[in-house]
Amino acid sequence: MKHRGEAAAGHPGGQGERCASAAGPTAQQRGRGRPKRMSDAEQAVAIARQARDLFVEKGYARTTMEDIVARCRISKSTLYRLFPNKTEVFGAVVDDHRQDMLALPGEYDDLAIDEALARIFRIEIDDEADRERMALIRFVVVEAREFPELRALLRERGGERSREDLARWLEMQRMRGRIDVADANVAAKALMDLMFGAVALKLQGCDPEWPDRQERIRYLRSCIGLFTRGILPR
Repeated sequence: MKHRGEAAAGHPGGQGERCASAAGPTAQQRGRGRPKRMSDAEQAVAIARQARDLFVEKGYARTTMEDIVARCRISKSTLYRLFPNKTEVFGAVVDDHRQDMLALPGEYDDLAIDEALARIFRIEIDDEADRERMALIRFVVVEAREFPELRALLRERGGERSREDLARWLEMQRMRGRIDVADANVAAKALMDLMFGAVALKLQGCDPEWPDRQERIRYLRSCIGLFTRGILPR
């Protein structure tokens, strides 16, 4: 799995350890001065992205906090200052990758409803991005079955927050007169079940793989079309 960034060693002059990420530049040089220091929030995201790869490679149970320290090239005290335990690291992974599943919040008001939903559900990502997303989904589904604490965390910080974001967006569209739904929360849940149900079936081996990227896009667009026809004002 391709890393989003490479880890970098910490600066010894009181700057703290750094774990690089794709969130943005983390060590830009300002003239001849010292590198820019990462905030705790930026470093937590960077650690989560490295930990994500470790979890997928080794599994949750076999990944230790020491593994994360080594991958990120940080001290143990830095890791425990940001994350008291491995479960919280997993939670940060879920938080960071929630937008990989549902791209909200975002600016979609200038798009037709069906196209906005296609962007929100990220149905036209390329094959490599889709493989990475499916690998992460497969990992969390498998691990959540074995560890109840992860299942609860995934539901709360993954599915529930995504549903709330989608319901909020749908309610905004209703208020603007663009759609007609009685309950945005129910509509959001129904749409997520429709879209992600196809993913769940494939993960469980109950449905064959899409033959190619275009077939995947056509199928998911048809799901959006079925939903959209039911919520457009008449």
